[in-house]
Amino acid sequence: MLQVRNATVEFEGAATPAVDHVDLELPTGEVLAVLGPSGSGKSTLLRAVAGLEPLTSGSVAYAGQDLDGVPTHRRGFALMFQDGQLFSHQSVAGNVGYALRLRRTPAAVAARRVEELLALVGLPGFGERSVGGLSGGERQRVALARALAVEPRLLLLDEPLSALDRGLRERLAHDLRDILLAAGTTALLVTHDQEEAFAVADRMALMRAGRVVQSGTVEEVWRRPVDAEAARFLGYATVLTGAGARVVLAAQGVTDPGGALALRRSALRVTDGGPLRGRVRSARRTPDAVRLSVDVERVGEVHAVGDPSTAAPRVGEEVRMVLDLTRAALLDDGGVEGRTS
Repeated sequence: MLQVRNATVEFEGAATPAVDHVDLELPTGEVLAVLGPSGSGKSTLLRAVAGLEPLTSGSVAYAGQDLDGVPTHRRGFALMFQDGQLFSHQSVAGNVGYALRLRRTPAAVAARRVEELLALVGLPGFGERSVGGLSGGERQRVALARALAVEPRLLLLDEPLSALDRGLRERLAHDLRDILLAAGTTALLVTHDQEEAFAVADRMALMRAGRVVQSGTVEEVWRRPVDAEAARFLGYATVLTGAGARVVLAAQGVTDPGGALALRRSALRVTDGGPLRGRVRSARRTPDAVRLSVDVERVGEVHAVGDPSTAAPRVGEEVRMVLDLTRAALLDDGGVEGRTS
């Protein structure tokens, strides 16, 4: 298990710590995503775990061993960055087998290991290819295979997919999850993309201004964001508080929510006989839905979706909606009476 206790990293001249009294645990065999916006301290935390950034205070331990003073190359960890950092003068096999050569692994054993890893990451037969001729996604697969070559006890991934376009990033994120599971690898993933975190990780920690504001399983964090800011960062489009939250929930027979209500863009669905009424302010058809903006009395303007197989409601038309509770989250903090989008 990786254990981070009260970890703090301060940079000279900075007004606030980059990492501020962080506690984290990562059980063996699981993937933890550290999620946060730019400047939240997530990459600095990863570098501190790797031994690339000294702690001002606190500790990092693995399997009960305090790693204070243990250099990066002796921690048994592997790192993978967003640019892959491949050696352009070497073949794919040369890149994947680089660490094996440093360890003086017999050539035949290393060659078999390289073949196994290329098959694992979906690149069988790519060994003799030049890395210069690979696509961005293929390059990241090679970088992952290289990181896994020496069977690290912890894999550290710093925004590994952020340089790829969204469609490729989504596909590769699901493949990354499968690869890590197949390899039985414990991994710490740093990302600003919540969809990537959901696709890859077992556990999630949200960072803000150097602190971990929430941690738990992916399901726990997704279903119960700690506050409105966390909900918006996780992809909830609208946060209703006070009367607005009560009106929407009461229409579903839910009373006294005791906090705020976060809604995904698809949380409200237009349907005949739905308990919530509103008037259409705008409508836009997409391949998978009709995207609506609907004005609801005592709530305000909210997002909703309609069936793309039917005619889109006209602006000014009254529609009835139902709340999909799997696309909504109740927040513990009620916040200020009102509504935020």
